[in-house]
Amino acid sequence: MANQSAIARSFGVSGGVFCIMWAPYQPGVTRFARSIPGMTKTFARSGSRYEEEYGFSRGVRIGNRIEIAGTAPIPPEGEPVAETAYGQMMRCGEIGLAALEELGGSAPDVVRTRMFITDAADADEIGRAHRDLFGEASPAATMVVVAALLDPTWKVEIEVEAVLGA
Repeated sequence: MANQSAIARSFGVSGGVFCIMWAPYQPGVTRFARSIPGMTKTFARSGSRYEEEYGFSRGVRIGNRIEIAGTAPIPPEGEPVAETAYGQMMRCGEIGLAALEELGGSAPDVVRTRMFITDAADADEIGRAHRDLFGEASPAATMVVVAALLDPTWKVEIEVEAVLGA
C-alpha cells in the first residue's frame, strides 16, 4: 500500500482511487490514460519517431482541454516532405487534427494555434493554409519566425490548443 501511495503522490494525488492504464504502442492509437479522481488524462500518438525518442505525446487531453504538441510536416513513410510552405502547413494540420480527433475534438474546438516558421516570406502561404484548416474556429493565433526547425527541409511547425464545446 505504501508503494501505491508514493506513486499516487508523484502524480499529485493525496488520497482516493488512483489508476494508470497502459496499452501496447500502436501508431495513431491512444497509448495510455491516467485516471485521477475527477480527471482523466489521455495521451495520443501519431507514430513520429520523435515521440518515442524524446519521450512526448502528440496530444494530451485533460477534461475538456486538448493540447497538441509541436507538429512538423513529417510525411507518410516513403513520401517526400512537401516542397511548398502551404503544403507543409496542410500536412502539419492533417497530423494535428488527426490527434485532436483521436482525443475527441475537431477543428471547430480549436481556440489557439502557434506557428513556427523559418522564413517570413512564407507567412502568406502558411497563413492561407491556417485559414483553410482552422478558419471556421477563428482561433487566437501566433506566427513566429525561428532560426531553424529540427529538419532543415521543414518550413513550419504548429501547436494547437482546443477546448471541447468551445
